[in-house]
Amino acid sequence: MRIRVADVLDLLSAGASFDEILEDYPDLEKADILAALAYAAKQAGHPVLLSA
Repeated sequence: MRIRVADVLDLLSAGASFDEILEDYPDLEKADILAALAYAAKQAGHPVLLSA
């Protein structure tokens, strides 16, 4: 199953937590959500600093 970056961003902007998204889309991992955020930030021209 695939989920679009835009769908992940829409869920986040609607207030869904990482845990809620991962529960609804069990094929996703936290790293996938972070990748969607990094992609959006890059498209907006703002760097994202990821912490371990």
